Amino acid sequence: MKFLILRFSSIGDIVLTTPVVRCLRKAFPEAEIHYATKKAFAPIIAANPNVSKVHVLEGSISDLVKELKQEQFDYAIDLHHNQRTQLIKWQLGVKSFSFNKLNVEKWLMVNFKVNKLPPVHIVDRYLATCAALGVENDGEGLDYFTGKNDIVDIRSLPEGFAGGYVAWVIGAKQNTKKFPAEKIIETLKGIDYPVMLLGGKEDEKEAAQIYDALKGKTIYNACGKYKLNQSASLVQQARLVVSNDTGLMHIAAAFKKPVISIWGNTIPAFGMYPYYGKHIVPNERMEVDSLPCRPCSKLGYAECPQGHFNCMKLQKESRLADTIKQMWEVC
Repeated sequence: MKFLILRFSSIGDIVLTTPVVRCLRKAFPEAEIHYATKKAFAPIIAANPNVSKVHVLEGSISDLVKELKQEQFDYAIDLHHNQRTQLIKWQLGVKSFSFNKLNVEKWLMVNFKVNKLPPVHIVDRYLATCAALGVENDGEGLDYFTGKNDIVDIRSLPEGFAGGYVAWVIGAKQNTKKFPAEKIIETLKGIDYPVMLLGGKEDEKEAAQIYDALKGKTIYNACGKYKLNQSASLVQQARLVVSNDTGLMHIAAAFKKPVISIWGNTIPAFGMYPYYGKHIVPNERMEVDSLPCRPCSKLGYAECPQGHFNCMKLQKESRLADTIKQMWEVC
């Protein structure tokens, strides 16, 4: 038996598909399980022991389809379900199962604030896609595997971090998902734990602003200094994680780390909050519930379409600082 899983973006979404990979492996232990994704996201899945082979989209779809046809798959499991995957499935001509993206329900929620979204996490909806194959949720949550070369030695970090630290993920793909730098600064004034700032090169300016404003505190600006899997290693070694709605939030959940998630224009009701399966892990969500404009998008914007950005600006720094303190004590 040979399966193909299709998911081409993003970091978080690919991490959220890992229970499908694992549970499919448990249902068909002798099967080959292949995964097709974009080149940029291949490292997320490449070290997964339940994946037999990763196929990378880096040129044309026709080139990828030619490669996939040679494998002679029995089934395709489409966890992306867009025009690209429809074309791939049609050209492969194999039996397929496609994920329900709930686009109509999301559109109603974004545009009219009519909530027809099922109270079901996206992981369970991914798993429902292949339920007809007898695949069941084992309750083990998400997976994330880093290669040995990506493990960051805790001794390489600045002094003060070996005894535990708060990993604060300051980045996100869209600005309306980002907790503003000035609010991070005010929050960190209220705590005295070592804090590591995580993000990409695009977050270096805001990280430097935070670091410069908090001289005297134990802050490490790690933004742009590490590859994704190395950042994942730093998340794994943290005592707790504070994160925007972004990929490292899901990686933290995969490592069963306590997460404080901060929500701006998106909402947990879309079904992409930290997922732990049957494991009981402390986690809290910070959001402003009373705004009539929220959610304004299922993804996000470069800037607030209303101009006020109240979904983040009305968040209470004191509440967030208190939550960090409480979670630090119990973790």
